[in-house]
Amino acid sequence: MEGHKHIVILGPAWPLRGGGLSTFNERLARELISEGHKVTIYTFSLQYPGFLFPGKSQYSTEKAPADLNIIQAVNSINPLNWIKVGNELKGLKPDIIIVRYWLPFMGPSLGTILRKAGKNKHTRIICIADNIVPHEKRPGDKALTRYFLKSVDAFVTLSEKVLSDLRVFEPNKKAVYIPHPLYDNFGDPVIKEAARKWLGIPETGKLILFFGFIRQYKGLDLLFRAMAVEKIKNSGIRLLVAGEFYEDPQPYLKLIEELDIADQVVMRSSFIKDDEVRFYCSAADLIVQPYRHATQSGVTPLAYHFEKPMIVTNVGGLPAMVPDGKAGLIAEPDPVSLADHIIEFYALGEQHFLPHLREEKKKYAWNRLVKAILDLANGI
Repeated sequence: MEGHKHIVILGPAWPLRGGGLSTFNERLARELISEGHKVTIYTFSLQYPGFLFPGKSQYSTEKAPADLNIIQAVNSINPLNWIKVGNELKGLKPDIIIVRYWLPFMGPSLGTILRKAGKNKHTRIICIADNIVPHEKRPGDKALTRYFLKSVDAFVTLSEKVLSDLRVFEPNKKAVYIPHPLYDNFGDPVIKEAARKWLGIPETGKLILFFGFIRQYKGLDLLFRAMAVEKIKNSGIRLLVAGEFYEDPQPYLKLIEELDIADQVVMRSSFIKDDEVRFYCSAADLIVQPYRHATQSGVTPLAYHFEKPMIVTNVGGLPAMVPDGKAGLIAEPDPVSLADHIIEFYALGEQHFLPHLREEKKKYAWNRLVKAILDLANGI
């Protein structure tokens, strides 16, 4: 399988928002195209039934990417559709199918499609696994995951934790860990004061950022409690929260009131469009990921792109991507530890971290991921 390939990416893309998944798949497609490969993205015509989707809308309001061939084909709940799409891919005979796996709910649809496609005895199926064990567990998860994994030839995981989880299910198939590449497609950084002005917040003062969908496992409530610790309250530090609630917002809003931190918190709890991301990241001194548990996080490569120091909690694959005292600081997932490390960050100063961030971000090039995928496909 030497030379330029025909590659299908199977997973979320425009018009689905899909958070980091859609952004990642489209960025990967562009990297593959830049290296001379022909790329088609097969995305979902229906990703989730409305009652299962935790956010406000599954769909983007942005224009279709003019440079990508995206086909809306997969209905996640219609078995007849799975057979149709699988047979279509079987006949298309791409050299490689790159499939994203992040949730057991997707196991039946993707697993069936890949079983059909793989019957052409030509296509190599490579999975990029965001999670093997989901953050929020449900009955039947293991069976759905096993069904999907059996349809795949080889794997790329985005954290060592996911590689370890994979080995419980698939001890023998080829698999490699490649760190989540940089999200470098959101534009260049903006001068901090200009970014804050654009956001309509004070242009001076200490500002930390929580970025991304709000779910229980991401620990925003822990960060709120850290903001109520006396030394934080007396420091003039403010918290900017940028992201859509994927669960009931009321407990969070009530907690802000109970802790009396409303004057310390700026809530922007809506979906952040791609062309707005750089303003939020550029406005902050520090990006905090107070997760209770995690595999990896797309916020980390985003922070590297904008050269923003991070505080991450000592869970899952987060510490492996953030060398302590260099690219950021590693806290425990509790309010006091988070507060202590926020104070430590300001004592060290943002400039302390910049040389390390610039050196560390070199590890997260997209061509490393492409090389790993091609090497796996060639080795099958």
